[in-house]
Amino acid sequence: MVPVGAVVATVRCRVTCGLVVLAVGCGTSSATPDAGRDVARDTAVDASADVIEDRIPGLIELPDEHVACAARNPRRNPYFGDLHVHTKLSFDAITYDVRGGPEEAYAFAQGAEVGLPPYGADGAPSRRLRLARPLDFAAVTDHAEYLAETTICHDPTSPAYDSTTCAAYREAQGLVSTFSLALGGLGARPQVCAPGDEATCRGTADRVWQRIQDAAEAAYDRSAACRFTTFVGYEWSGSPGGTNAHRNVIFRGRTVPRVPISYFDAPTPAQLWRWLDAACVDAGRGCDVLTIPHNGNVSGGGMFNPITDHGPLTRDEAAQRARLEPLVEVYQHKGASECLRSSGNPLASEDERCDFEQLLAPACPPGSTAPTCTPLCAPGALGALTGLCEHPSDFARGALRNGLLVWQRTGVNPFHFGLVASTDTHAAIPGATDEGTWPGHTGTADSDPADRLRPHERGQPAVTVASSGPGGLAVLWAEENTRGALFEAMRRREAYATSGTRLVVRLFAGWNLPDDLCARTDAVEVADAQGVPMGADLPARPAGAGAPVLYLSALRDVMGAGLDRIQIVKGWVEGGETRERVWDLRVRDGRGVVDTATCATRDGGPDAMCGVWRDPAFDPAAPAFYYARVLEDPTCRWSRRVCNALRVDCASVSATSPLRACCDGRLPDTVQERAWTSPIWYLPAR
Repeated sequence: MVPVGAVVATVRCRVTCGLVVLAVGCGTSSATPDAGRDVARDTAVDASADVIEDRIPGLIELPDEHVACAARNPRRNPYFGDLHVHTKLSFDAITYDVRGGPEEAYAFAQGAEVGLPPYGADGAPSRRLRLARPLDFAAVTDHAEYLAETTICHDPTSPAYDSTTCAAYREAQGLVSTFSLALGGLGARPQVCAPGDEATCRGTADRVWQRIQDAAEAAYDRSAACRFTTFVGYEWSGSPGGTNAHRNVIFRGRTVPRVPISYFDAPTPAQLWRWLDAACVDAGRGCDVLTIPHNGNVSGGGMFNPITDHGPLTRDEAAQRARLEPLVEVYQHKGASECLRSSGNPLASEDERCDFEQLLAPACPPGSTAPTCTPLCAPGALGALTGLCEHPSDFARGALRNGLLVWQRTGVNPFHFGLVASTDTHAAIPGATDEGTWPGHTGTADSDPADRLRPHERGQPAVTVASSGPGGLAVLWAEENTRGALFEAMRRREAYATSGTRLVVRLFAGWNLPDDLCARTDAVEVADAQGVPMGADLPARPAGAGAPVLYLSALRDVMGAGLDRIQIVKGWVEGGETRERVWDLRVRDGRGVVDTATCATRDGGPDAMCGVWRDPAFDPAAPAFYYARVLEDPTCRWSRRVCNALRVDCASVSATSPLRACCDGRLPDTVQERAWTSPIWYLPAR
């Protein structure tokens, strides 16, 4: 959890969770690059199979059978979970006195109460937290990088515990360190295990990886009750040049590589996919895997760039990416990555709802150099993670639009992805998304409620904890709550994202869906039989068929607010360029009222909304995608709840106090929780 200003200055920064994440592959393979490497050269490394052939790790092969679930439903159930979870095994989380490991994280996800820092001299936690509702599934995704160093440097019995490197690491507490700079190739890579003692690092990394697997196995409910599902996973934490290229790597079952393939084994996403194919998918031993990119909003044009160092993506490259990367994390505690509202780029949007929970300051108008806005950056620009620039192609909608152009050129869409959300918790508390009880994201770094409201300091990137939030949830439509069924839902993209709420949303599309679906008790059965669900491609257009028909239904979270509206978002190609438009399918009469002094609400919206929609601007020759967005009525944001709990008196609060944020309008008082479905694509015959 290195501060957002890490690559530009040695300063204390109150920015939460992994905005710069390290990757030092101590002992995870013999492929560790030299310290001080050339990042630009690394990104152009030949990632062909013959380069990695002699470095592919073996497999841990274990059976993963499960009995049939009692609640199996052929029409599928919605399961809520968190696929992005860090514990004390992550090098950044432990720096902030996070003491929960994978075991505690899985227990918390199932409803157990856990203690949170700060801890007293007697080891007692100062805070405790429990989920109001357990999750259905979770994956602990600790950083593959530093698995050994994190344990060695925090184990007083380790021979390296008192080393200069370990001492500096423990004392950093969020300050710039050689560890943080090493990730982006901005400094020499520190060494914990001395030359000749590499076995210590290798053995420690092996034990930590085994612990992650054991925790997932112990928490997985293999009974017919199917109460809780876990996945073995980790995070590949590439941050070349200070940008974010991170991926969560999720395995289908217990058969996994003997070591997690880290950023230093595979320093580009393309190399990661080739390693995973070679080490897992193509091994023919029952290993299967997918990757989920996150925080596209801070990747500087690099996350979904259709141009590589050798030119435009080829058909084979696009196919491999689409196969291994079927989902994208569109929301987490570092903001939403749905779309960028701006007037300075063809991929940017005029959709005002793109402004939802943005991590960075608003995009600058063309030609502006104001310090209160974020300029658009060229793809791959240094400093995207530090808030120095952003690019609309890194947001899901921009990537989906670019994907249609690549499909037209190659016949394959590399950005053929569905949408999920998660928390990216660095406190081992998966699913802790409630605005009213959010305890911060990184232990002692943001444990003080008032300190979370602190504005950024002049001269530093306009990102603070105050612009962050609790994060979101992933929802999977599956026949039962097992690894196999949930993984297949991820693979086919029958998934959606929420901002933390538990809305139940379904989206289908077909050529002849009935107009009266919303009035029918068998609507799902009919839509399922005559159409395709979210995440799928429409079948070939029948002769004489008109525009595609979409059926969308939404049910409120029983513990959340009423529904405000349901919307359809379309992107398409026209005249060689992409376009987009948002339609309100249903908007309720009136609007919920929030008393921000008490956070009480009234005049709430309905419990359910439904609509059948035909594309009024359909062009049979134009490839297109459609996804749905569902919004709740406004409720108090976490920051307003903190202000109310602290009983801030705006007449007397100091101008330099972080509590001024309660009074100056810098932070929104309310938030409209929402859900984003995976798209459905229309691809005309070529």
